Amino acid sequence: MARARAAREHGEGRDAVTAHPFTSRFAVRSGIARVTLAGELDLDSAPAVLEAVSACLEEEATSLCLDLTGVSFCDCAGLSSLYRARTAVLRTGADLTVEGVGPQLGRLLHLIGAEELFTGRSTHTESPHRASGTAAARRGVRAVATAESQLRRLA
Repeated sequence: MARARAAREHGEGRDAVTAHPFTSRFAVRSGIARVTLAGELDLDSAPAVLEAVSACLEEEATSLCLDLTGVSFCDCAGLSSLYRARTAVLRTGADLTVEGVGPQLGRLLHLIGAEELFTGRSTHTESPHRASGTAAARRGVRAVATAESQLRRLA
């Protein structure tokens, strides 16, 4: 449990020289957790995401903010780790907010139809002439379900 009280860097104990360093830092205060990621989120660094989120959840965080402002690159392994972290947070009933989705990650999320899962924005824009109500709501639910199934295949 003390792990979540101190900032932590992925890759401790490894060579200090890396081509594309990645850091994950987290803190929990009064049930509110913040996980800050920076660098390239790829196959090597992906496990750090779930480790940081899990440590916060062990501290019984009721709200978690995932700050992706410093993420400069994300591949499918990184995307899968974000999805797993999202799932872990939501399973506990904690609130999840995601900040700082940059252009590269935003485009990747948009391409697979998962933008709404991490940004709250719909991947499908509604025409002002299109019918609203139940049909539009069903389209939104289908879009989210499709995005989640695509991410599950990556996980």
